[in-house]
Amino acid sequence: MVFDELDKKMRIYEQSLDQILLPETYMVARLDGRGFTRLTKEICKFEAPFDVRFRDMMVHTVEALMDCGFRIVYAFTESDEISLLFDVSEDAFGRKVRKYNSTLAGEASAVFSLELGRVATFDCRMVPLPTVERVQDYFRWRQEDANRNALNSHCYWMLRKEEKSVHAATKELEGKGVSFKNELLFSRGINYNDLPSWQKRGIGFWYEEYDKEGYNPMTEEKVLTKRNRVHVEYELPIGDEYGNKISDLMKG
Repeated sequence: MVFDELDKKMRIYEQSLDQILLPETYMVARLDGRGFTRLTKEICKFEAPFDVRFRDMMVHTVEALMDCGFRIVYAFTESDEISLLFDVSEDAFGRKVRKYNSTLAGEASAVFSLELGRVATFDCRMVPLPTVERVQDYFRWRQEDANRNALNSHCYWMLRKEEKSVHAATKELEGKGVSFKNELLFSRGINYNDLPSWQKRGIGFWYEEYDKEGYNPMTEEKVLTKRNRVHVEYELPIGDEYGNKISDLMKG
């Protein structure tokens, strides 16, 4: 009886900051690598501005997140960032924000650390969105962020490889627009439009159905069964086509 009374009393404090996402609202989880600039450029020395090895580690991490017990209909990654769109009916953990944040951040950190061979951590925040249109806007926003970051990164690291200092490279790009940056790259023989799509638009993930061949020992015949697997898309569309793709996935 003493334990029951104490448990009831202390649960009030434990749950005092619980926030619950409302039913029938769309949920997106956004994860970001903690201290990844130093991790990738100073400690692990990945190729700048983009490294296929790092990209593949992020892809593997997203695939693991899509298979960790939640109903995720679409995922997106760019740089060290991951966004996960849940099925609108997802109600795991009673939609408690702290449970999603801790579980997803822990899962991503564990998977990526195993891939990297050293400790790396992610944080997580939940983003409630009221309509399909706002969900489309969210992913367009993150894709545009990928495009902006890719252009800036290619310009910055091109200048750094020309042995300009951090200050000088940053100063040269400060306040400059898209046209200037495109021309800067072009003057060095780099056409931004020809760079890999995954660098500029990010990478998308969704489930696709496929036929898996099996064997029926009773009839001694080959049989086909329907299975689901994660599709990884390195050539995402943009604009309305991208928004329509996301709304189609939300419909199932």
